Amino acid sequence: MKFRPPLQQGYLLRRYKRFLADVELETGEQITLHCPNTGSMKNCQPEGAAVLFSESDNPKRKYRHTWEAVQVAHGHWAGINTSLTNELVAEAVEAGLIPELSATGGLHREVTFADSRFDLALGARELPHTWIEVKNVTLGPGAGEDDTGELCFPDAVTERGRKHLQTLIEVVRQGGRAVLFFCVQHTGAKQVRPADHIDARYGELLREAAERGVEIIAWKTKISPTLFSLDRPVPVNLEAPPAPVASGE
Repeated sequence: MKFRPPLQQGYLLRRYKRFLADVELETGEQITLHCPNTGSMKNCQPEGAAVLFSESDNPKRKYRHTWEAVQVAHGHWAGINTSLTNELVAEAVEAGLIPELSATGGLHREVTFADSRFDLALGARELPHTWIEVKNVTLGPGAGEDDTGELCFPDAVTERGRKHLQTLIEVVRQGGRAVLFFCVQHTGAKQVRPADHIDARYGELLREAAERGVEIIAWKTKISPTLFSLDRPVPVNLEAPPAPVASGE
């Protein structure tokens, strides 16, 4: 994903109404960006943080600037534009970058299986052999926390994410190949794990999915003002959290 011209930089003043963010430029001018992320963006909106944004030449847009990335704790960068996530993965698959996934037989976007729509599918569009759900991962350590490199998903309770896992399990049950792909838009990522502390049920379903044959892949993203691209794989840690210790009387 190349940016021409390169992304511009500002400093975050606030994010509000989910879809808007005010930033201050080096000149002191303040502008409003479109925020293309409907999630909680936990640990990805620190006040005063450097942000990277693009500019559209579409005269019909009310807000012509789009927030693309933010500098988070420990100096790392996180890509917050979830509309780019599928494109980043599709671009890497088509380029032959992901050894486990080949687009030779065809790569298709937004393909329906049962009552779920998956982001990508490989093979014939009418009958794919591989179904891929892509998730954008940005939840890393916040300010005051150790720089462990551990990224977590999700950053909020996700009924939709649970449904996708259940449908991926059904894909495998019916003889298909199912893949959950974590696109980790965080330059400090060293591993990915389920955010059991945020959505314990999602963590349970993710482990069940892995046990039933759903493949889980995670790749870290390279982020710069001129280029976002998948960089290299990172391990997925599915170890269950320790059970709470019962307190004695």
